[in-house]
Amino acid sequence: MTTITFDTLKFVETLEAAGVPTSQAKAMAEAFREATGEELVTKSYLDAKLAELRTDFRVSRLDLVKWFAGLLIAQAALIGALVKLL
Repeated sequence: MTTITFDTLKFVETLEAAGVPTSQAKAMAEAFREATGEELVTKSYLDAKLAELRTDFRVSRLDLVKWFAGLLIAQAALIGALVKLL
């Protein structure tokens, strides 16, 4: 996952320019940095995970088709055997 940098100094300066006291601005910047931590993800990371999930779904779908085809063949053989016996 890609690391995203957060400029706390610029964040504090922006808050101070808006009239927020320096101590509050510093506390808010620190809280925001800790809250975001490594929970931020990039679009490329999400695209890669989505592609991985799509591949998994394709494989699962193919497995289901194989099972259903096998069951249909087995069912047809069973019905054929029952008809022949009767």
